[in-house]
Amino acid sequence: MLSKRGAVAGSIILAACLATPLSPAFAEPAPQSAPPSAPPPVIDALERDLGLSEEQVITRLANEQRAAATEASLSGKLGGDSFGGAWLNDDASKLMVATTDPAETAAIEEQGAQPVVVKRTLAELEGIVQKIDQAPESARSGAALWYVDVTTNNVSVQASTVEAAQALADAAGVDKEALSVSATAEQPKPLINIIGGSAYYIGSSRCSVGFSVTRGSTPGFVTAGHCGRAGARTTNPTGTVQGSSFPGNDYAWVAAPGNTPQPLVRGSGGSTVTVRGSSQASVGSSICRSGSTTGWRCGTIQQHNASVTYPQGTVRGLTRTSACAEPGDSGGSFISGNQAQGVTSGGSGNCRVGGTTYHQPVNEILSTYQLTLRTG
Repeated sequence: MLSKRGAVAGSIILAACLATPLSPAFAEPAPQSAPPSAPPPVIDALERDLGLSEEQVITRLANEQRAAATEASLSGKLGGDSFGGAWLNDDASKLMVATTDPAETAAIEEQGAQPVVVKRTLAELEGIVQKIDQAPESARSGAALWYVDVTTNNVSVQASTVEAAQALADAAGVDKEALSVSATAEQPKPLINIIGGSAYYIGSSRCSVGFSVTRGSTPGFVTAGHCGRAGARTTNPTGTVQGSSFPGNDYAWVAAPGNTPQPLVRGSGGSTVTVRGSSQASVGSSICRSGSTTGWRCGTIQQHNASVTYPQGTVRGLTRTSACAEPGDSGGSFISGNQAQGVTSGGSGNCRVGGTTYHQPVNEILSTYQLTLRTG
């Protein structure tokens, strides 16, 4: 006899795609674009952490998959001369696509998305972030984070005080009209726990496995760079850190011969989620993370390409999410649906009161070290 959850994963998703009223952006999808069955651990955790019903979760996951494909298509068609970024609205029912060229709105609407005419391209905003990245260390150390906010078409700079955020903007010499400076209580730090526990260890420190990978015939896994330098030995599983970058980046890969890499991420209650690929999800999409301290937690993607100042220095190119994490979760998996997204870097807050967590995108790690992601 099938369980209620099993029946949902196998059948309701089709009904949700075809029968649930959606915005024009996601109406009448082609049959071949229907998403695969939603993993039960994803459904359970999104119900819990986003306060959604089962049917709402499945509809949202279907919308997010179509949005990712539409965003990829439109970003290529519009190009760097006009594309201003894309994001999902609050309930993920509509994909918003920004452009600096009003003549492109028809092309956006033809793809089922909602056009938003803006002043600056995504490339221009990312250029501003790069200038801030290159500001003097003394100025960057006073700010908590900065990132492109596609929803407002500006670059957000946040620090413990507005004055500190403004000082970084001044030091970078960027266009102030393109900035939003504000105070924040966030104090990002690497989520490493030196006490010990499960997952894998480097000496007396504990971190979390990200995703199983191979390089040639050598098995291993990716994790956070701040967990260990190249040459460091790991236990449980036993391996050696082959490459590590932190700060600047926050990624590493561990070769673990003799172990068997599986295309799985730990879900809730001892369940697992099968990794199917590594397509980047859109801003506004739901996302879940798995770590050795707090287990399986979910939230939404708030921004891509954020630069974050830790006590050890600035890390660039992170994705900012509302999924909570705590020390020891560093290096753990971030996954959206069944698509690998990244490895846990750091954050602020905790899973009792909530928090913000950052991950290093997995595709950059795979490319840097010429790794192959293990998929099911």
